Amino acid sequence: MAANLTPVEEAIDHLLSKAPVITESECLPLTESLGRILAQDYQVPADVPPADNSAVDGYALRAEDYIPGQALPVSDRIPAGSAPSPLKPGTAARIFTGSEVPEGADTVIMQERVDVTDKGILINAEVKTDQNIRRRGQDLAEGSLALAKGTKIRAQEMGLLASMGVADVTVMKKLRVAILSTGDELVDPGTPLGPGQIYNTNRFTLLGLLADAGCDAVLCETLRDTRSVTRDTLERAAAQADLIITSGGVSVGEEDHVRAVLEESGELSLWRMAIKPGKPLAFGSIKGTPVLGLPGNPAAVLVTFLVVGMPYIRTCQGRMQVHPVGQQVPAAFTVASASVRREFVRARTESVNGNARVSAYPNQSSGVLSSACWAGGLAVVPEHATVAEGDLLTYYPFTELLS
Repeated sequence: MAANLTPVEEAIDHLLSKAPVITESECLPLTESLGRILAQDYQVPADVPPADNSAVDGYALRAEDYIPGQALPVSDRIPAGSAPSPLKPGTAARIFTGSEVPEGADTVIMQERVDVTDKGILINAEVKTDQNIRRRGQDLAEGSLALAKGTKIRAQEMGLLASMGVADVTVMKKLRVAILSTGDELVDPGTPLGPGQIYNTNRFTLLGLLADAGCDAVLCETLRDTRSVTRDTLERAAAQADLIITSGGVSVGEEDHVRAVLEESGELSLWRMAIKPGKPLAFGSIKGTPVLGLPGNPAAVLVTFLVVGMPYIRTCQGRMQVHPVGQQVPAAFTVASASVRREFVRARTESVNGNARVSAYPNQSSGVLSSACWAGGLAVVPEHATVAEGDLLTYYPFTELLS
């Protein structure tokens, strides 16, 4: 590794070792829990389903009562939601999907395989014990662990909690994050651009990323390029937030005041990280509040937030899985020159002759954010490596990087 370039894993490990896990929790209605993080384990209070039930519309019977070619009388009708009487031997019961299977029945024949006659039902199918029956506790057994602390609640977790009768859920308090953009050249969208001015892209990228990550943005400001304003705003943000994220101002230039203020008034660990895009990255604290200083270029902000910032945030949230897994996909592009930095290429998977391949956006400049709108994720080109078409690369979909 080139001098003064810190490997990606080393930088992430350092951040994670400093990540304070949220200890505060709150209770929310299940209807408001989507995207939140469970603050406790949830054990199964009772078997799910609570009784054997039918998986189809059809007829419940004892398999031993079936005689090929002989009609079986129908003795009962069991709509969903009713408590059935025991099945009379030598008969069948009309049953519906989700209805409780009557005592004595050990199989259900779907209605499409049955002919109804005046004398009963004629079965046109093989009859086997246990077919089309969802057994009690098949989904969840009483006393088992249904969902562990640190699980992110998706739609399926909401449904599972509902199946256990849970109406209110204990979740972690949201991480409060301050977003500070640096630069006298930045103006808000909707304002006419003057000479030398650009729109503040990073604020809105970070607002969206943090919302997806389940965080609350508690302060969102643009810092003027002065030491005193930078210090005052950082200290004010520290009083309101659990984490401060800045964009720009962390390199070694005369106008990079975030870095200077952290060195003077707080604590600073600064890397020239071996990552492309996004070499300058700072991490430290001010007034006891962690500060993650991202680069200023729009695509570099996105990549460093996803690669470095998200594992830190997941750790603070007490999440079960901190690191994305990724998938191995053959490359549909080449890299002729090896780099000392690990490159996270804005890419997407495509079908090439019926096979999945990962394609790269042609322009990988750190200022080209449109590449990320075209892309579906990031493909990793390792340090000191070239890439030929067909080489296997690790590919991280954006959905996984943020999930």
